[in-house]
Amino acid sequence: MKTGAQRMCMASPSIDHFVDALKQTVLANKRWVPPPGKGSLYLRPLLLGTGPVLGLAPAPEYTFLIFASPVRNYFKEGSAPLNLYVEENFDRASSRGTGNVKTISNYAPVLMAQIQAKKRGFSDVLYLDSDTKKNLEEVSSCNIFIAKGKCISTPATNGTILSGITRKSVIEIARDHGYQVEERAVAVDELIEADEVFCTGTAVGVAPVGSITYQDKRMEYITGSGTICQELNNTISGIQTGTIEDKKGWIVEVD
Repeated sequence: MKTGAQRMCMASPSIDHFVDALKQTVLANKRWVPPPGKGSLYLRPLLLGTGPVLGLAPAPEYTFLIFASPVRNYFKEGSAPLNLYVEENFDRASSRGTGNVKTISNYAPVLMAQIQAKKRGFSDVLYLDSDTKKNLEEVSSCNIFIAKGKCISTPATNGTILSGITRKSVIEIARDHGYQVEERAVAVDELIEADEVFCTGTAVGVAPVGSITYQDKRMEYITGSGTICQELNNTISGIQTGTIEDKKGWIVEVD
């Protein structure tokens, strides 16, 4: 939030203020935490300009708030594999823009493409880079990974891609499990040879991709038992729920 606020010329809460507000929100809404295995309490911090200004200028005052809501799976498919569509007519972000900032300017532009894809039966949209239309970027609300053998690749955070915390956690866990993880430009043509594809994000967790359609060609991928995706999802879910020991200091107890 601090990085994003700086880019958008906004005042930001301090780290202590941010973390304390999250804890207070959890305590105030603890009765809405779903039973183990049934979902989670999703927290959505939000920073918005609320001071009076009509001109094109930073707001003189900002409001920091947190939404909390019990949720299940982000996608309607639940834990079933996703079916993605590679979008070539719309861009999610552009070079030297705000693609690496968690701001509304990265979400409003994807709605048209997402609605059209869902009408055609797809789960979501996979975007390409705006400059060449040759490299993978992101899905509408999550990062993308491809796997071939023991090698996992994901687009590098080069200014147009969000460096999501789930993305960062999955990369670290994958390396702990002996996988080679590459953060680099990932060509869309590499989808043809990939064994697995999966998405990561706060809301989606680690979600398997069953198929991707690109230029009317449908490519299918391994999902289910014994996959890298399942291995990583089980590990990160286990750390989050306490069934696997947290050796990294990621878990914060709220009491």
